[in-house]
Amino acid sequence: MTKILIIYTGGTIGMVNDPVTGTLIPFDFKQIQQNVPELKRLNYDLDVYSFDPILDSSNMTPEIWADLAQLICDKYEEFDGFVILHGSDTMAFTASALSFMLENLGKPVVLTGSQLPIGEIRTDAKENLITALEIAATKNSGKAMIPEVCIYFDYQLFRGNRSIKYNAEKFEAFRSPNYPVLAEAGVTLSFFKNYILPQPEKAIKVNLKFNPNIGVLKLYPGISPQAVKAITNSPVDAIIMETFGSGNTTTAEWFIECLQKAIDKGKLIVDITQCQRGSVELGMYQTSKQLQQMGVISGYDMTFEATTTKLMYLMGQGLERNELVRLIEQPLRGELTV
Repeated sequence: MTKILIIYTGGTIGMVNDPVTGTLIPFDFKQIQQNVPELKRLNYDLDVYSFDPILDSSNMTPEIWADLAQLICDKYEEFDGFVILHGSDTMAFTASALSFMLENLGKPVVLTGSQLPIGEIRTDAKENLITALEIAATKNSGKAMIPEVCIYFDYQLFRGNRSIKYNAEKFEAFRSPNYPVLAEAGVTLSFFKNYILPQPEKAIKVNLKFNPNIGVLKLYPGISPQAVKAITNSPVDAIIMETFGSGNTTTAEWFIECLQKAIDKGKLIVDITQCQRGSVELGMYQTSKQLQQMGVISGYDMTFEATTTKLMYLMGQGLERNELVRLIEQPLRGELTV
């Protein structure tokens, strides 16, 4: 029988209405089949691990990502797949982080949640949960169909490190702006094999060390030297610079000097676009040529979530600067397109 581990971290999906107080409270996921009787028809061997206490996803941290990665690694041989129930607000960060931490992953790790609590009449929680379990159980020639970390939401399966939360009001909460969906759930489950990562050839390896000492510089017309210097002079190890279009910034002398001083002090500066779709192409325009020449790193088409977690992961590995730069600009888990 297919064995799936459900990991409940918290979030809207696990809430039910308390008939006494009228407030939303988490239900005991150990009794998940009583609350979602449809699960019995899947004929899977389900086990549940619940965080105690459960977390609002806004309180997610690299330490909790490490706990999740270690739990999956510890249970890896015991289960065919893993479904993580998670608040949607930071789900894309957790999915991205886990993709880097779980090296040579050969089994599905599917994150899902819901926009309405599981106890509501119009909830999207049951469909998201049931289909996420089906995806985690699907095999192809005896091996997992999806050997990667992904997000399932509203009938679509996305690569985790390509995902963003873009809507707080609709059931269609997530998108993958720069990469196709991995699967769609209609009358049948349709998997798009050309877009799915291949099965790894080596054994799984878990990497738990993260360095979260990162600053963020988001550009806008009229940004002041004081605002830029607050980031470039701060004691961070890396800066994510959210730029215009294909990686462009102001060419004002004071701005270029701020970046150069930060780089001279050993800080990494990674350039990603503010646009949801498209890629950074340093040197395409004069406004980004100087950035390329001074050593600003291209984030290509990475999401902010993937850039953040990839930097944290790589900086935690104790690598030399040249190797860090090389790996930031290379796809490690399918997170960017060169």
